[in-house]
Amino acid sequence: MKKINIILFLLFSTFMFGQTSLPTPKATNFAFKDGEWLKYRMSYSNALNAGFSTMSVSEVYNDGKEAFHITGEGKSTGIVSLFFKVRDEYQTYMYKESLKPYKFIRNINEGGYTKNKEIVFNHNEKKATVNNIKHNTVEDYSIPDEIQDLLSTLYYLRNQDLSKLKEGEEISIKMFFDQEVNDFKLRMIGREIIKTKFGKFKTLKFRPLVQSGRVFKEQESVTVWISDDKNKVPLRIKASLAIGSLRADLDQFKGLAHPFNIIFDN
Repeated sequence: MKKINIILFLLFSTFMFGQTSLPTPKATNFAFKDGEWLKYRMSYSNALNAGFSTMSVSEVYNDGKEAFHITGEGKSTGIVSLFFKVRDEYQTYMYKESLKPYKFIRNINEGGYTKNKEIVFNHNEKKATVNNIKHNTVEDYSIPDEIQDLLSTLYYLRNQDLSKLKEGEEISIKMFFDQEVNDFKLRMIGREIIKTKFGKFKTLKFRPLVQSGRVFKEQESVTVWISDDKNKVPLRIKASLAIGSLRADLDQFKGLAHPFNIIFDN
């Protein structure tokens, strides 16, 4: 059941797109705020409860600048946890003014496979310093001017205007992850009303272009639905795998910056 970690990863990396097509974010009217908390339920092949993931936002200061501290946590539960225990934690610190990250923390334990790294971003020097705590090494890497980490990407893009994207449009963003600058692409595939435990939502539907092979069935095996409102919250993620499928659904939430546009049946 190691593939359950793919959903945990997707929750933090779904919206990796659009630096060249998106404007510089404004420091007001954010899509999220201090106190926002989201919880997702993961399931395998639409039946087996596989785990939960949470994401939370708080406000902090760094060098006198206002910033967000965002934490993402994932863990396996139940029968899945008996065979493959997952305890993952991701943290990012990003300035409010630019929504650029200045520190990223990844501390994971996936069935005994562990990583514990801290990345400090120096945007003036275009440098990322990676502290591999597990192996006691510190290395510097070059980064472009516009760069995001695994978790800051999602929140950076939630603060963009996605309403003007056209069906079939593809855009990309640069992200620093595992000591490398990666390019990811995402395709807008339309709009759809979906039913959730909270009611029906108008959503924007995206398909990240992933690498086919050992994990995913084909290149376009992942589909993501985000709320078509000011919050831009991921509501559902589905991934078709070589064997079975994974799904994440928003299970609980609080502290949203804007009201959810829930469609209630008459």
